[in-house]
Amino acid sequence: MDQFRSLLFTPASRPDRFESALASGADAVCLDLEDAVAPPDKASARTTALDYLATRPPSAVKVGLRLNGRASGWFDDDLKAAAGARADFFMIPKAAGAREFAMLQRAIGEARPFWPLVETAEGLMNCWEIAAAPAVAGVLFGAFDFSAEVGCDMSWEPLLFARSQIAAACARAGVQALDAPPAAIGEPEVLTAETDRARRLGFTGRACIHPAQAAPINTAYTPSAAEVAKAQAVIAAFDAAAGGPALLDGKLIELPVARAARRILERARGLDG
Repeated sequence: MDQFRSLLFTPASRPDRFESALASGADAVCLDLEDAVAPPDKASARTTALDYLATRPPSAVKVGLRLNGRASGWFDDDLKAAAGARADFFMIPKAAGAREFAMLQRAIGEARPFWPLVETAEGLMNCWEIAAAPAVAGVLFGAFDFSAEVGCDMSWEPLLFARSQIAAACARAGVQALDAPPAAIGEPEVLTAETDRARRLGFTGRACIHPAQAAPINTAYTPSAAEVAKAQAVIAAFDAAAGGPALLDGKLIELPVARAARRILERARGLDG
């Protein structure tokens, strides 16, 4: 399965930005029919996105399509269009439960990954089922909509519970967890600090809204040479102890530590591949 360290949202109504988005270094690009497009432009943006997807040149960057929400007046037309779209994945806003993804699979007619956005209180309540639903490759935390519905602040502490739930649900289901995009552009220190906090919480990547944000996010989610070397040493020490406790640099190495080291190596191998 493709690993997305960074996913760049691009308005589907702005074809002049599509190629620069692909060249940004982001692992995935999502053409956005929802929040980034004004209501009068929805139909033309859908046509623009479909035309681009039908003719786009081959690229290592995965390109997806974010539909409008099911409660909107544009969802039915978006879903019909998605059935014939050459998109690598589909983003589904305001996911409420697991059942809708079986319906979406039937409507689209072929197996392509879904990325639900958990951005409501109901979605958070059901995030364990959503993460484990058929064809779900990962979950994106919609912090902006979630905070608006709950009435909480957008700072780290008020959203910690929601992030922790989503990270744990995705880990249990074995799928990716992407954090919400940064609220501001042009604050590299804040971007790096926030991204690192989410990574340490268990997130596997982050969305972004500007091409310049992709590289710092990729760096945060790419194991460094030192991290890989340390993980290799941990595994070697654990294996030498035949699965029992071991000491490495004065620290106890047990099964949970070895599992964490293996995750680092698996992530590094996945990015190399």
